[in-house]
Amino acid sequence: MTLKAIIFDVDGTIANTEHDGHLKAFNEAFDFYELDWYWDSALYGELLSVSGGKERLSFYLNNYNPKLKWPLSESDIVNIHNKKTEIFISTISKGFISLRIGVERLINDAHNHSLKLAIATTTSFDNVKAILESTLGNDALENFAVVAAGDIVDKKKPASDIYDYVLDKMNLECSECIVIEDSEIGFQSATSAGLKTVITLNEYTYTKNFKGALVVLDHLGEDDQPFQIVNGTPTTHTLVSVDYIKELYECNR
Repeated sequence: MTLKAIIFDVDGTIANTEHDGHLKAFNEAFDFYELDWYWDSALYGELLSVSGGKERLSFYLNNYNPKLKWPLSESDIVNIHNKKTEIFISTISKGFISLRIGVERLINDAHNHSLKLAIATTTSFDNVKAILESTLGNDALENFAVVAAGDIVDKKKPASDIYDYVLDKMNLECSECIVIEDSEIGFQSATSAGLKTVITLNEYTYTKNFKGALVVLDHLGEDDQPFQIVNGTPTTHTLVSVDYIKELYECNR
């Protein structure tokens, strides 16, 4: 088998969306609905163990017993999440969210090497569209052969469903792809699908266990910002390029 595709997660992997994007939008949505809730960074880090915004809200209700003026129905959860998404997209459109180091360079490098690109994420398609178009341009979605997002599968990460879906749509085997992820649940999802993964840590995942990853890095790197290997075999490479991914791929076949 040869390497044919790179599959990206989005939140925390392609862009710095968690703290200044999703967390801020959740708290503003709570204010809009006059809910006496506030998620600080530490609490949000705990809640990130639950994949999906609506699911995260339900988990918070069931496990943290927040103050309620009235019982919240499933439709209330959907409405809160929709408001949160609206606020998040507005934040994106104002240019407050940036790509992570090396992402645009790696996307361009993959195209130059005729590798397919895909997205596998639990965030909504509208969020993905807003993130990509605000950072990579209006035709950014065209870079990706498959964009699997939100509720497109029944079971979200850490289940393998989203990656299984991408592999099926690209008509590729797991041995022909490499994943770029940042979270423990994303890593578990990719691993369950039989995929090998490069991890780029973020502020919420630097303490997590990524045993079995191809390599764990602080970011993808640029010429003037070399990556640091947190866990993995030393290399002469200083940024994640297609050549470096192929080297990792060949060493771990």
